[in-house]
Amino acid sequence: MTEKEVIGVDLGGTAIKLGRFLENGTCLESVTIPTPQPATPEAVIDAIANTVLQLNSNKKAVALGIGTPGPADVHGRIALVAINLSGWHNVALADELEKKTGLKTVIANDANCAGLGEAWLGAGKNYQNLIMLTLGTGVGGAIILDGKVFTGRLGSAAELGLITLNPEGHPCNSGNQGSLEQYVSATAIYRDTKKTPAELGQLAENNNHEALTFWENYGKKLAYGLASLIYILTPEVIIIGGGVCGSSKFFLPSTEAEINRRVLESSRIGLKLMVAELGNQAGMVGAAKLAWQQWVN
Repeated sequence: MTEKEVIGVDLGGTAIKLGRFLENGTCLESVTIPTPQPATPEAVIDAIANTVLQLNSNKKAVALGIGTPGPADVHGRIALVAINLSGWHNVALADELEKKTGLKTVIANDANCAGLGEAWLGAGKNYQNLIMLTLGTGVGGAIILDGKVFTGRLGSAAELGLITLNPEGHPCNSGNQGSLEQYVSATAIYRDTKKTPAELGQLAENNNHEALTFWENYGKKLAYGLASLIYILTPEVIIIGGGVCGSSKFFLPSTEAEINRRVLESSRIGLKLMVAELGNQAGMVGAAKLAWQQWVN
């Protein structure tokens, strides 16, 4: 009997990553194509569908999972908004791709897919309950409970970067003030230091005192936000991903120390802080897992 496959897709503003996966996580083939410009829904759907049909030339795929740069509806059918893509509002992405590919399709926010990917094949593969925080231009998040993505009753839960750290702090694009994103994103780092995380990381590698002090304080700010999440969710693991985690060795020790200071031991028994392992493949991997969970298992 032929082994079933699924296809996972990570839709980004500049590139679309697609891969064929077996149920055990083996990636049989992957391909990256440029995102059409302008990235209208019609152009993107056609590009994904054509590539999926090529990947599925052996007709073994039974389902399709898509990670999109924005929120999806609670049923995993509609891309409500897609950040950095032109004209994406309430796009019936799953329906359109099912018509064009013949494969059952489910969609989810790309940060949720990244978290699910790390939980399946990455840093969280031995755990069922975890938080992932992606520290990049903004701060994304994912919550995995009992091995499944938690998205709440509306499908838009786990916006972990938008929790309030300082009610009188910097304004946030969300309408909030002083959100976690305004203190630990790459954008915030550059705003406050006029240096990129990579530049500050290199300075720290060279034992620069100011850079080392910056990262120590950064780690504490990260812990302020994580402390609230730990009290609510008591995860087994917190996974840190995104570009900023390239300097994790300079800030995670102070993050851990500050968590230990702020969080009761009863809420953090066995808690581990880990760095993401899958890099920019996490979204594609998680989208494939989503397809397995939704349509096959």
